[in-house]
Amino acid sequence: MRFLLLLLHGRRGGSRCLAGAAGGDRPGGAEAGRRRLVARLAGRERVDPVGHQADQGAGRPRTRESDVIAHIDLGFDERQHPGIRGLTRFRPETAGPLNALAETLLRAPHPTLGPGERELIAAYVSGLNDCGFCRASHSATAAAQLPAGRSLVEQVRADLDAAPVGEKLRALLRIAAAVQRGGREVTAELVDAARAAGTTDLELHDTVLIAAAFCMYNRYVDGLAAFTPEDPRAYEMGARHLVEHGYAAG
Repeated sequence: MRFLLLLLHGRRGGSRCLAGAAGGDRPGGAEAGRRRLVARLAGRERVDPVGHQADQGAGRPRTRESDVIAHIDLGFDERQHPGIRGLTRFRPETAGPLNALAETLLRAPHPTLGPGERELIAAYVSGLNDCGFCRASHSATAAAQLPAGRSLVEQVRADLDAAPVGEKLRALLRIAAAVQRGGREVTAELVDAARAAGTTDLELHDTVLIAAAFCMYNRYVDGLAAFTPEDPRAYEMGARHLVEHGYAAG
């Protein structure tokens, strides 16, 4: 108890360091950070980002035992900012480059691959990695931008060989699957088959980079146990926002 009291009140000389370790740079400042850390160590309820305990009249307070929360304390309700959105909100310094990469790979003007096709590659790799949030979100975003919609996305994910896509896109998806297994799985035979189907060097480059990037995004989301909604409508809403505003909007 004495240790917890020292954490809560702190000596003036050490309060700045403690605030940084407890999240004092996030909304609520040093006092909120100390309170969050003490609550976690004492096993009590989590507090909201401004350092107040959850309103008992507004519903059950959140606890680490009874709520689905990430491996780290994001400092807000993950249900309001699920998946990678919550993680980038927690760390805005890395959010900018990550969002810019996704915007460039999936939405920037491209001479031959449309946004729907590039989103389909992202969704396919995310499915192979069994990343629930990324699989669902990019499947919805691909479906919103492909003429055949969700049906085509589901067919590709279920059986690429039988899916009604062109041979060039099929070859690119096979290369994406090889990247997901490991970079050296992309063989000369796969590349030759893709070239025979009409792929360009730019398409090969961007497919490999999209696949590699989404292995990173998938592991980022799952490695920190980011909240994954179960309601498909959440992903459809997110897809509409992305199609209209892009990744740079967050």
